[in-house]
Amino acid sequence: MTYQAIIKNGTIIDGTGNTKPRKTDVAIKNDKIVKIGQISDNESAKIKLNAEGLFVAPGFIDLTTHSDNHWTLFSQPNQESFVKQGITTILGGHGGSSLAPAIKREALQSLAKWVDIDTININWQSTKEFLKQVDKTDLTINFATLTGHETLRRNVLASKTNPATKEQIEEINELLENSLKEGSFGLSASFGEQYSDSNLKNELSTLLETTAKHKAISSYHIADEGKNLMPTISKIIVFLRKTGAKGHIAHFKALGREAWGNFETTLAMIKRAQKENIFLTCDFFPYTSTGSNLISFLPGWILSENKDQILKLLKESKTRQNIIDYLKKLTLHYDKITIASAENSPSSIGKNISQISKDSELSEEEVVISLLETNDLRVSIFSNIISEENIEILAQKPYSMIGSDGVGYDISKISKTNIPHPRSFGSFPRAISHFVKEKNILNWENIIYKMSGLPAQVLGITNRGALKEDSYADVVVFNPETIKDNATRKNPFQYSSGIDYVFINGKLSLADNKLTENRAGKALRKE
Repeated sequence: MTYQAIIKNGTIIDGTGNTKPRKTDVAIKNDKIVKIGQISDNESAKIKLNAEGLFVAPGFIDLTTHSDNHWTLFSQPNQESFVKQGITTILGGHGGSSLAPAIKREALQSLAKWVDIDTININWQSTKEFLKQVDKTDLTINFATLTGHETLRRNVLASKTNPATKEQIEEINELLENSLKEGSFGLSASFGEQYSDSNLKNELSTLLETTAKHKAISSYHIADEGKNLMPTISKIIVFLRKTGAKGHIAHFKALGREAWGNFETTLAMIKRAQKENIFLTCDFFPYTSTGSNLISFLPGWILSENKDQILKLLKESKTRQNIIDYLKKLTLHYDKITIASAENSPSSIGKNISQISKDSELSEEEVVISLLETNDLRVSIFSNIISEENIEILAQKPYSMIGSDGVGYDISKISKTNIPHPRSFGSFPRAISHFVKEKNILNWENIIYKMSGLPAQVLGITNRGALKEDSYADVVVFNPETIKDNATRKNPFQYSSGIDYVFINGKLSLADNKLTENRAGKALRKE
């Protein structure tokens, strides 16, 4: 038999989490793994790799990414910052915002905090049409999507913020049902105080029941990961208990010292829920600094408006003062909030809000509003407010996995007015270096499982995430001695090292840590 590729003499870590590393060979034919075991030197293959001294693992699956919402899925289809971490599959559609369905243009309003929606062109309405377009994009990486709750609502209610009627809830639910039938892997929501409203509770419950019926996942971006972390987790558990839906918390963390002390109590709540047979998992990124959008500090009542209306309200003196008063009550640590991107305010990039306030002689709250106004609401920030001890505790939980919460970039195409978070370039190698090599709190089987087999199980994918015969050939070959992240806060424009080879759907996509011309990524659809 002639194979597509043979990987000889590597140490296999199969992604199941319960098999010890073993030295053997892997053979690939077309887009599948066809043999794992001793392969004769006489067997022929188009590509033969000698992986002596290297580890061979399933391609890593990143359950929390934003390449779609930042549009780099189309503008930077190489997704090089992900591929050079060994990531072969990414999941988008997070935080209540997805690129489909987009029956009305207003459905894309939720993307305004990341991209200028007036400059993007779409030629789809349904999830089916969107995934077809992704297939035509010549992606290097596999892409799967969730369906955003806010996107669904805006398709029905446009930019209205009033409660949905019974008929409108049925219409929203029908859109979700169609999306799940067309390949979406589940529902996403930006979960905050608004879900205390009884009407919205009924709406979400209806959507979660549909999600459960399709055996799909529901993913939650927690809007307040500080003092309201525990009550928010409690509410999510109540929804999951009531509807029977599977739940997943994206980029799980506790922000600020006030929340740090409650973190283990929050983890105990998850454990108790699991004892009730409630399905609840999470992912996290291995950094103590978080990256988010400055607009997220604004009160919920204004965030429900569209971009133009928000900008109009910011200029009204009474509303502006209300927002200033609201921000003061949040007791934000402005000296720890650094501007990462602000296209129309380049002099602010790299400075914290306290520094900008001092330089401009504006109050810190006025600085927040002014930056948002000047930059059409698109300002991203870094905040160094996560406990490393809590990260290490979470890493050891059997239900946690690695997720970058990042964006796929090609360095050559990044604007210098945008300082990306280093997690977009280094999350997965950093997790290996930190948890296995430095801290010794996870072994190789654990960490690879948290990057491949476990996220595949969460999504309900049975033919990726593990090295086994007849699975798709998403394979990573890396050097356990040299694998590491290189991106830093001061210089994030650095790819990871130690990932030598990456196969995606049987094609060699990365060789000697350099991208090849093969773009074998696919739009994945839930079966």
